[in-house]
Amino acid sequence: MTDVTPLATDAGAPDPGPLEVEALEHIRALIRIDSVNTGEAATIGDGETRAARYVQEHLHEVGYDTVLVEPRPGRASVIARLAGSDPDAGALVAHAHLDVVPVTAEDWTYPPFGADIHDGILYGRGAVDMKDFAGMLLAIARTFRRDGVVPRRDLIFAFFADEEAGGVWGARWLVEHRPELFAGATEAISEVGGFSIPLPGDRRAYLVATAEKGVTTATLTARGRAAHGSRPTADNAVVRLARAVAAVGEHRFPVARTATLQRFVDVYARAGGDVDDLGFAASLINAGSRNTASPTVLAAGGKANVIPASASATLDVRVVPGQAEAVREQLAAVVGDDIEITWARDIPAIEAPADGRLVGVLQDAVSAEDPDGTVVPYLLPASTDNKHLARLGIRGYGFVPLRVPADFDVFGQFHAADECVPVEALHFGTRVTERVLREA
Repeated sequence: MTDVTPLATDAGAPDPGPLEVEALEHIRALIRIDSVNTGEAATIGDGETRAARYVQEHLHEVGYDTVLVEPRPGRASVIARLAGSDPDAGALVAHAHLDVVPVTAEDWTYPPFGADIHDGILYGRGAVDMKDFAGMLLAIARTFRRDGVVPRRDLIFAFFADEEAGGVWGARWLVEHRPELFAGATEAISEVGGFSIPLPGDRRAYLVATAEKGVTTATLTARGRAAHGSRPTADNAVVRLARAVAAVGEHRFPVARTATLQRFVDVYARAGGDVDDLGFAASLINAGSRNTASPTVLAAGGKANVIPASASATLDVRVVPGQAEAVREQLAAVVGDDIEITWARDIPAIEAPADGRLVGVLQDAVSAEDPDGTVVPYLLPASTDNKHLARLGIRGYGFVPLRVPADFDVFGQFHAADECVPVEALHFGTRVTERVLREA
């Protein structure tokens, strides 16, 4: 592949050094490895293992001992540890996932696995989710080893499979079967956060996910009397279920004032931001401020002329920390007494200190590159592998630093066609992450 345009850089941005250049090389190489995770074993190839072996080979090259774990063919993860100078400081897990979501190639302007660069923008599946961070971590790990850098605390570099399908064969499997790989770890850093959103006066806030919503599934069931379709009944289960689903779709759960939300409001306001005018970040912040329930699957009947005796709907429910019981009560009130609710697949919410030492390290690292930048905690409405590590008592933070133009919506790139990121943002992220891992 030949780049057809020169790289564009922000005015005043430093020229990329060897570390940034190497990180970009690894990011592009990893994007070119098709590691699509469909969530179905029969349609998943060996891409995750090929990506893991790429990482392993380049870690071995500079002298790391690595552990490659492949619980199912093609589903490999790789782990390496670098000793720190303070044996009393808990280890920090710096992790990225090597799988990506599927693509529909015809929806893309550039090849989804080409890693093409046009007008200073890198295109490809995984450009932000999250082969960008994987490439940064690999380059930083190699540089630390080559240069004899000893960080303050042990660093555990982890490159996981299967995050996009819940980590069953990746982080979750390792936590359940190889917890010794994370011995002594107290904190972790990974997605989703670190990208900039605009503040007044050409300044930027950099979001750090200090909490993640819990995930659970609710099934609504309406029951009635089976009958012939030619004779409408007053207790038609489909009709009653439809009313309940419509009520859920129209309902707006109340704001839950978590410690993370309050911290976001306080820090963002002190930085001069208007919490009532968040622009494209509004949907992300608002989704993290309250419980949500999204109807996703409907099931009823099997024949057009038969009124079924039951009908059901599955809801994807996302739960704010501390709201596990409240959301059940709230949903029951929304759907009414004549609808049965069953709950399953409960993954608890997680919340790390929003004012801990690591957040201060993130702020110092950002300030070194963007003196007016402010790190702002927020609550991620989705899930990451940090939830699995939390089972080992590891507090997770989402922070992949990317300084982007004011109109560039990084979160909007996740799972999108033409997923892309400015190359200069990757250079910025590599420099900031290097400082974080050195000083954390």
